[in-house]
Amino acid sequence: MDSTARMRPSLDGERFEVVVIGGGINGVAIARECAQAGRRTLLLEQHDFGAGTTSRSTRIIHGGLRYLEYGELGLVRDSLRERQRLLRERPHLVHPLAFVLALPAGARHSALTIRTGLWFYRNYAREKNGIKLDASSVERLLDSGRKWTLFAYQDAQCEFPERLVAEWLTEAVDAGAVARNHAQVIGLELQHRRVRAITFRDELFGEEQRIETSCVVNASGPWADSVCQRIGVNTARPMLGGVRGSHIVLPLFPGAPQDAVYSEAADGRPFFAIPWNGQILVGTTEVSDSGNPGAVQPSRDEVEYLLTSMRRLFPQINFGIADIKSAFAGVRPLPYSRGSTSAATTRRHILHNHAEDGVAGMISVIGGKLTTAASVARECVRKLGFFAAEPAPVLVAPAPADGVEAGFRQWAQQISRIAGINSNSARAIAEWHGHGALQIARLAGKDERLRATLCPHSDHLVAEALVAYRLEHAATLGDVLLRRVPVAFSACWSQECSRTAATRVGRAMGWSEAEVTRAVEDFEQERRAFLQPAVLDRATTEPASLPVAST
Repeated sequence: MDSTARMRPSLDGERFEVVVIGGGINGVAIARECAQAGRRTLLLEQHDFGAGTTSRSTRIIHGGLRYLEYGELGLVRDSLRERQRLLRERPHLVHPLAFVLALPAGARHSALTIRTGLWFYRNYAREKNGIKLDASSVERLLDSGRKWTLFAYQDAQCEFPERLVAEWLTEAVDAGAVARNHAQVIGLELQHRRVRAITFRDELFGEEQRIETSCVVNASGPWADSVCQRIGVNTARPMLGGVRGSHIVLPLFPGAPQDAVYSEAADGRPFFAIPWNGQILVGTTEVSDSGNPGAVQPSRDEVEYLLTSMRRLFPQINFGIADIKSAFAGVRPLPYSRGSTSAATTRRHILHNHAEDGVAGMISVIGGKLTTAASVARECVRKLGFFAAEPAPVLVAPAPADGVEAGFRQWAQQISRIAGINSNSARAIAEWHGHGALQIARLAGKDERLRATLCPHSDHLVAEALVAYRLEHAATLGDVLLRRVPVAFSACWSQECSRTAATRVGRAMGWSEAEVTRAVEDFEQERRAFLQPAVLDRATTEPASLPVAST
C-alpha cells in the first residue's frame, strides 16, 4: 500500500442489504445496479478493481459473430443491443471498429456461410448497410501470394475496460455503495441455511471485519469456485470450466493493418489482430486451465501458436519472440460442461442460486463478458427482487451535429483552457475520463506539479493520478498506472518511466524518497508478472527481426 492511501474506516459490525464479491466488470456493474436501486451495497475485491479477467481480455465490445455457429442467436442479439448502448453512452471509451474477415483458401466456412452469418449479424444490429471494404487497408494480405476471401463488418473496441470499471465504480459509490479493494472474503455465516453474515480481511491494514447481510452475490469470475470452497459453500459439481486465453502485443510494423483483422489460424480456430494503444494486439488461445487465475501466464506453445498465426497472415514479416512487447493471459469463467470443447461451451452467463446447495440468499454469476456486463447486472438485480430506475445516459459532452469526433475536439479545447495544458494532454484526458475530465482539469489548473506529465513519453498528467487516489479507490501505484491511468501499457514504457512517474506523483502526494522507491519496486514486480512473463525472457530468444514502423 502506498503511504498516502486513505485510512479506510472499519466496517466491522455494519449491515448491508447486498454484499458483492468480485470487482471485475460484472461485479462493479452489479454493485452499481444494486446501489441505484436504493439498496445498501458493499463491493469487495481481493486485489484491485478490474485487475483480473477484465484487464486480460481482447478488449472488444462485440456481438459475437462466431456465436452464430453454435446457435446462440439470443446472446448475439442481446450483445449487439448492449454494444449499441455502450457506443451511445460511453463514446469516449467505446468506439466503432471496422473488422476485415480474412479467410484463406480451404477455410472451415464457405463464403456463402459467412455472407449469411454477416447478414444476420447486421440485421440483429439493425444496421441498414454494411461498411465498405477499403481495399488499400487489406492489400498487404493479397501480397502474400495466397488466395484470400475478404469480408467487412463492424463491431466496437474498448481499449481500456479498466477505465470503464473505474467509471462504473464511481457511479456505484455516488449512488451509495461502499467499495473495498484489497479485501478478501474469508468466511460466511448461515442461520437456518440462509446467509446471515460474511467476514473479510482488509489486506491493506490486516484487519478482519464481520458484516451482517442477507444477500451475497459471488461475481468473482474465475475465482467463483474457490470463493465457495473458502467460505464453505459446497456445490454438487464445479460451476466453472476455466479456459485460458493468451495474447501477445507486437509493435506496429510497415503495412500493419489499420482495421482489425479476424482470421483463422492453422488449426481453424479464429484469432484477431487488432490495432490497440499504438500497437497490435493478437489473440486469443483456448486452453483448459484449473490453476490459480491470479498467477496465469501464457505458455511457450501459446505464444508460438499466435506468432505462427501472424506469420501465416503476414508472411512478409518475420515475427519472433524477441519482437513481442508484452504478453498476458486470463482465465475465462465459462460454465462447467463435461465433455464439451471450449469453443462449443456457451458464452451465455448463468446465475446459480445456492439455495439448492443449502445456502439461501447467495447467487454466483458464471460466465459473461465485457459487452454484456450491464445486462447481467440488470438481470441479477431482478433476480434479487430489486428494481433499479433506468439511469440517465452518461455522455462525454453534448454531441454537436457533426458527430462525436467534433464533440471530442470541443471538449478537449475546453479542458485545455481550464487546465492550461496543451491540446494533446487535453485530448488524452477527455478520451479516458469523459465528463470526469473537468475535475482533473480544475485540479491541474491550480498546481504546476499536477500539470506535469507522468513520464516524458506520455500526454497524461499527475492530476489524473491524484484523482485516482482520492476518488477512484486506488491504493497502490499499480492500481493507478495499470488500471486508473493505464499508461504502463504503452509501447515505450520502461522501468525508468516507472521511476519518473512515481517521483512526480510522490512529489504531489508528499511521499518520502523511501516511499517512492518502495512504490516503484512493488509496481515493477506487478507489471513484470502481468505483462512480461518468463516466456519472454530476452536471454533465451533470438535477436529481434521485426522492422518497426515510424510514428
